[in-house]
Amino acid sequence: MEPEEVAELRTMFVFTPPHGQSWGLTFEGLEARLRERSPDTFIRVDDGGDGPVRGASMIFGITLDDEDLEGLARLEPEGVSVLDCNAHLAARFALWLRNNVAPADIPIMFNTEWGIEEGLERTLVPDATRPRIAAAFVAHIQETGGLDPDTVN
Repeated sequence: MEPEEVAELRTMFVFTPPHGQSWGLTFEGLEARLRERSPDTFIRVDDGGDGPVRGASMIFGITLDDEDLEGLARLEPEGVSVLDCNAHLAARFALWLRNNVAPADIPIMFNTEWGIEEGLERTLVPDATRPRIAAAFVAHIQETGGLDPDTVN
């Protein structure tokens, strides 16, 4: 597949602080940042009692480039994910996280659902422009292999 085609593939992107570091993420803080973007955004906090995700999590909606996406935040392990997302939208989300959620001195790491399935380690989100971040995400997706367009989402 060409990089432009890979960039449009959709998967879950997972963003975390580096191992042993913390963003000091709280559901209240993340909710405040999301509501600054859109006061009516969908937000739900689950205590983990009945669902596929064990432990407390926050599910939220976010609009990026006029597309409504769903996200998930967890405090343990600490991280924020955006579901069913392509590399361009994930790059925009990563920049939003960098500018609004993660402290300036703590980098953002990423992986994808496919990378996790393949046992790939988290990778540093480059301190770069959106196109360069998207290119790093495309390279990661290519590294996961198995890009048969009939078998990917």
